[in-house]
Amino acid sequence: MVTLDLRHVASPAVRDLLHLVNHRDFDRAQQQIERVGGCTEPVRLTGHTATVDTTTGEVLRSYTSSDEPMGSLLTACGNRRASRCPACSRLYAADTYHLIRAGLSGGKTVAETVRDHPRAFVTLTAPSFGPVHNRPTTDAGKPRPCACGQTHAEDAPELGTPLDPTTYDYTAAVLWNAHAGQLWARFTTYLRRALAEHLGMTQKALNAALRVSFAKVAEYQKRGLVHFHAVIRFDGPDGHTAPPPPWATFDDLQVAVGLAVERARLTVESDAIGERVLKWGDRFKVDQISALGDGELTDAKVAGYVAKYATKNAEGAGTVDRTLMCRPCHGRGYVRGPDGFRDLCDDCQGTGQAEPIKALPVQRHVRQMIRTAWDLGNLPEFADLKLWKWAHMLGFRGHFSSKSRAYSTTLGALRDVRRAWRLAQAAAARARAGLPTTDETTLVTASSWTYLSSGYRPGEELLAAQVRHDVAHTRRLKQEGLLPA
Repeated sequence: MVTLDLRHVASPAVRDLLHLVNHRDFDRAQQQIERVGGCTEPVRLTGHTATVDTTTGEVLRSYTSSDEPMGSLLTACGNRRASRCPACSRLYAADTYHLIRAGLSGGKTVAETVRDHPRAFVTLTAPSFGPVHNRPTTDAGKPRPCACGQTHAEDAPELGTPLDPTTYDYTAAVLWNAHAGQLWARFTTYLRRALAEHLGMTQKALNAALRVSFAKVAEYQKRGLVHFHAVIRFDGPDGHTAPPPPWATFDDLQVAVGLAVERARLTVESDAIGERVLKWGDRFKVDQISALGDGELTDAKVAGYVAKYATKNAEGAGTVDRTLMCRPCHGRGYVRGPDGFRDLCDDCQGTGQAEPIKALPVQRHVRQMIRTAWDLGNLPEFADLKLWKWAHMLGFRGHFSSKSRAYSTTLGALRDVRRAWRLAQAAAARARAGLPTTDETTLVTASSWTYLSSGYRPGEELLAAQVRHDVAHTRRLKQEGLLPA
């Protein structure tokens, strides 16, 4: 390796890149960056792994990160949020698409007969906490003036913000977001009860004849409140392997959803805010999913729609995609000193905030929701909600996507399939190279890994940017039909 004098290079990133390129194992360093597929915040690990044949005691394969050019192993972050890592979020969206699609069309261990089961695409929304700027339409679909007297453009920044912020119930709005996950769980319980009531059966008899399976995803509205899109399906009592009884139809499912929306309630009480009854909004939709693929809602459209929102976060509502909690003091504003007493946190000066709320580059409406979530989180009666931790999410702290156990396959199973495919490819490569094959059932792998850091070195970031450019360029060519899909 030749030693370079790079003092004349002004850019630290370019200097680091030149050092990296001059390294004797540069090809391996570049291979690591390419392998994580353009991940924006990869995890750097140190450790080792060894595969041993238990019948002979022979070490067949071994690896240690100390042999790498930078002394560590890069792995993809796996973040589902597109705002944080577009590369990993695309993989998460693809997995979600196949998970949802399998529950609609079959495949991935799901019987193909599920396409003949009654299925609905359900949208549940939050209630009103005060009038907001919107784009109402006529029966013909033409836009008409908002209550403020103006006809807003589709991208108008004021859409979703209150007409009168002084009367808008920010407290109830934040609490609704905070309890939206619990409200969904209560909805699924009432859905089964309402269905039994509608069919004139006991719930025990219904469970013996029918199972309700579902998958749902959360999406933020412009007003900063989440709403849910869900696929709900009737199955036989053993799940997707058996059809539901013929008397359970889409019409029954539609009626049961309406009853469950009306009856699902949560009551929140506090000396500071009084009593709040949290419920679903009056506007909900129950659309039938076409079994033959010739309707407005096909399996592919629904799966694509759900997968798209599975990678989004609260940034669609105009908020920030990072926690505002000061990490050294965990949002408390103080730390425990050696004497056990509370000492003012030096990082946040006692505010508990990593950055001041008033300095956030967000609209007034979003800032007020963040401030409300932070204030409520510091009330003793809402301490268990940890709203100061989820203030940047406007109070929502549930799962963005979830499903019932019998709906379809799992994300873990999809990852296992990819892992098995990679192992099969490696075994095929060994066979082509004339290396001996081994009985995988007699192998044991022992590993020890330690987290080192996240992110790239400055020079690695330049290489990663090129990888991301190449991936985007290839995807664009495929979309335009210039490369095979």
